[in-house]
Amino acid sequence: EIASCLVGSEMCIRDRMRGRSMRKIVYIICLFFSLSICASANDNISISVEFPSNLGGEQDGRLMVIFANNDRSEPRFQISPGAKGQIIFGKDVTNWKPDIIETIDNTILGYPFVSLKDMPAGDYYVQAIINRYKDFHLSNGKIVSLPPEMGEGQKWNRKPGNFYSKPRKITISENGSENIKITMDQEISPIEPPEDTKYIKYVKMKSELLSDFWGEDVVLGANVLLPEGFGEHPEAKYPLMIFHGHFPYDFGGFSETSPNSNMLPTYSSRFDIEGYNIVQAQAAYDFYKKWVSKNFPRFIIIEIQHATPYYDDSYAVNSASQGPYGDAITYELIPHVEKMFRGIGEGWSRFTYGGSTGGWEALAVQIFYPDEYNGTFAACPDPIDFRAYTALNLYEDKNAYFYDSDFSQKLRPGRRDYLGNIGYTLYDDNRLEAVIGSKSRSGRQYDIWEATYSPMAEDGYPKRIWNKLTGEIDHEVAKYWRDNYDLRYIMERDWATLGPKLEGKINIYVGDMDNYYLNNAVYLTEDFLENTKAPYYNGDVDYGDRAEHCWNGDHENGNGISRLNYNFMYVDKILKRIEASAPEGADLTSWRY
Repeated sequence: EIASCLVGSEMCIRDRMRGRSMRKIVYIICLFFSLSICASANDNISISVEFPSNLGGEQDGRLMVIFANNDRSEPRFQISPGAKGQIIFGKDVTNWKPDIIETIDNTILGYPFVSLKDMPAGDYYVQAIINRYKDFHLSNGKIVSLPPEMGEGQKWNRKPGNFYSKPRKITISENGSENIKITMDQEISPIEPPEDTKYIKYVKMKSELLSDFWGEDVVLGANVLLPEGFGEHPEAKYPLMIFHGHFPYDFGGFSETSPNSNMLPTYSSRFDIEGYNIVQAQAAYDFYKKWVSKNFPRFIIIEIQHATPYYDDSYAVNSASQGPYGDAITYELIPHVEKMFRGIGEGWSRFTYGGSTGGWEALAVQIFYPDEYNGTFAACPDPIDFRAYTALNLYEDKNAYFYDSDFSQKLRPGRRDYLGNIGYTLYDDNRLEAVIGSKSRSGRQYDIWEATYSPMAEDGYPKRIWNKLTGEIDHEVAKYWRDNYDLRYIMERDWATLGPKLEGKINIYVGDMDNYYLNNAVYLTEDFLENTKAPYYNGDVDYGDRAEHCWNGDHENGNGISRLNYNFMYVDKILKRIEASAPEGADLTSWRY
């Protein structure tokens, strides 16, 4: 009876186990199964939220109310699907007027609790925030309401212009009657753009392709690292290294100054390194010294800014719901940067690299634009074979959240550590997304895959790959994903024409204990690459022993160190690739001073 209620409402469970003592038993059972739908303290709680007229007029967006059991930081910064994640409830609001109450009550979906009435009694810090939306009039006639990018990389809890309240402490009593009133009287301030330096330049350009799609001006950005001697060698033209990844506010990991001796060390729990801030600062200075050293080859490096209303980047490909970002980056932005800074401007002189999201992008653009790039170094890429779409087979499995089973529901894992300990499930991750935003608008991982890979639905938003609450997979949508974005499938399907263009260009690296099971898709892709001989791919696929996300091919250093070395760790392989593949008459000397 309990198993039949796991994804249903807590009312389902209450109908089966009545009485106060039995509800406590249910709560213990739910904790055992990593569920949080059974805790109950208060059937009469509600939250009233308003904002003053001095902040603005009518608002559309996602209203969220967040509770935290601690004051380590503001509640809005403590939301995650992991064990330490705090409590959040969310609803869409439309034409919300100043000084008018919007209510979060027991009907509003939350995480980890289904409803407000499931929250345990106790002391909390509470905060409200609205992720403000605006209407986009797409070129196909659809109108969609989405959060515009405001320079922060689509982070709803940091987005300039969003309204929020200051946290305050409250007490929720058991079986009491609370109406908590909140006024969002704060607005997140604009972000100042970074300033150019001798080596780093920040470039913005209007994309005609994207502006046509979105019905308004769309700007792409590039953080550009210029080579040593750029100004002293006007005759030189340079190869281009393109680093793909999440939204880069500035060009991180490069510093012309050594770390301040008075810097106070901070501990990194992710990498278990004491004083990791000092390690990072020293690595940035070491990279600068390497970059300007006499024998280091001269390249241009760019990091691309291409945040969309759905995520902190577009995944660098053309898609139905986000527009032609692949074409815009490849045919507009990159030639623009090369023209500004004397790039060679030919496919043989361009190389892509990155990790995680950036690993998928680096490989995807190499496959979709095989003549425009001469090699990819894809570390810990997002799923590149959807038969191993994290912990599920998108084509054969029926449900994303549960394993196929005759008699019980077994939850699929969402994140593990290098020993296999499960941090949270796929259900957890997706339920949290459903609370933060409807219609693929959470700005989180599964929603951006949907916004990138799915066809557009009739309402203008991406079609769901699965039901967000139940996990039931739509296999017609999955087929569209396969035909357009399953990188292994596309290579195998088109290898007769793609193979000759990709020979020697593909390099993939992943830890065999990747936290998100991304190594499973790499195994399947390697099987295809190694067993295909016409032509043989002639690249590199490598695995880090017990390495977590995001291992990038470094067998000497842990992830905490190797992640600081992306911008130079593939240079030797790039030079060998240029030497082996540059066309006759190519410029191999002007940039080797």
